[in-house]
Amino acid sequence: MTKVNDDILALIQQLDEKYKASGQDLKAYLEGLLHANYLNYWDYVEVDTLLSLQKPRTPIKDEMIFIIYHQITELYFKLTLHEMEQIAALKSTITVSFFTERLKRINAYFRNLTRSFEIMVDGMDHKQFLQFRMSLLPASGFQSAQYRMIEICATHFNNLVDKNHRNQIKADDSIAKKFEYIYWQAGATELATGKKTLTLTQFEDKYAGQLIRLAQAYESKNMLAVYESMSASDQQDEALLAQMRQFDLNVNVNWPLVHYKSAVRYLQRDPEDIAATGGTNWQKYLPPRFQKRIFYPTLWSEQEIEEWGKQGIIDLLNSK
Repeated sequence: MTKVNDDILALIQQLDEKYKASGQDLKAYLEGLLHANYLNYWDYVEVDTLLSLQKPRTPIKDEMIFIIYHQITELYFKLTLHEMEQIAALKSTITVSFFTERLKRINAYFRNLTRSFEIMVDGMDHKQFLQFRMSLLPASGFQSAQYRMIEICATHFNNLVDKNHRNQIKADDSIAKKFEYIYWQAGATELATGKKTLTLTQFEDKYAGQLIRLAQAYESKNMLAVYESMSASDQQDEALLAQMRQFDLNVNVNWPLVHYKSAVRYLQRDPEDIAATGGTNWQKYLPPRFQKRIFYPTLWSEQEIEEWGKQGIIDLLNSK
């Protein structure tokens, strides 16, 4: 019989202590392990389930690209929220290094998203896109609740109020009151009447309450609040500031601009250009210069704020 070495015995001892602490019997767990199958990749990653989640609404081939890319996007958003939750949970004890490293991860997620958006810009046939997209109305990427959650977890809610209404908001106004003036409403209103589109009313019916509760929960622990709670010396850390500024650009400039580039590429006809986005007013909604949405305004100079998104537009034009 093979002799059990000291390292294995030590691990068994640790396991025994772990299970005793919770009133469990190690022997029973070991017997279960004896009969358990080995873990495999396809079960752990749920590959079969994952590959069954693509359900095109039309027989048009390029619709599959559209579905899969949006699913990938939502998974990156989930990764981002996973990091943001960790930052919020450690507000009172967070270190500069932890905050910076999590921001690096988040920026990597958005960098991959932005670079991969070429799939949406050039990766589908123009005619096919306009055909299948009309079958998906009034659905729109505008309705991504996770993206709105990222915005809420990133900054004080006042910074998400439409820039034309920020002066009307009082410091002691409730989150629910401020939500009435949230910036994204302007992106899903009818141009002629100013009424909310079905895209927007659907979204608010499903998610408004959840988003308001999230904003209330993160009022004192969003990423800007966490930054403001740090010492003056920590707030001046160059690496942290660089990552915060990059995150601001990634979410509020780079990501909207690649969507704008895609919209310009595919949506050339009026009034179908509005309909094909589920009713979102993308011409006025996507360019950063119109919204001036900035998570961390104190980290930017007056000139940078005045020219918010300008360089991105120049880069976009030069890339054509």
